[in-house]
Amino acid sequence: MELKDSVPLIIYDNQCRVCIQFARVVNYLAKGRLRLIGHYTDFGKQIRENFLDQSALEMFWFIDSKTAYGGRAALGPLFSAILHVKDNNSENMVFQESCDIKCNDTAAVFFRSVSLLTNSRKIKIKN
Repeated sequence: MELKDSVPLIIYDNQCRVCIQFARVVNYLAKGRLRLIGHYTDFGKQIRENFLDQSALEMFWFIDSKTAYGGRAALGPLFSAILHVKDNNSENMVFQESCDIKCNDTAAVFFRSVSLLTNSRKIKIKN
């Protein structure tokens, strides 16, 4: 699998309403210049299997051509990419509107926010 043509990209939980809202905000701030991929899409599964580890579903990921940053470690590179990426790699984003799990209450927002701050990973991408 060749990842170079798809980066930079963000992988988020596309079955969680809180995470979908986070992806919407990122897409808005980046003006559609970053590619957003759901964890549970076919492409998201391929990325998890080929480049990430068992902690992949615990956090969102920012992936550039050399490194996959997860959770807290992804915040700096993500903000940098929002400010500096000039190419428009993404197609029109369609976000899933429904959520099968209970993720719309205050506890879910708190849990996801704490999860973002406590989980952090960096994985080098092998060429």
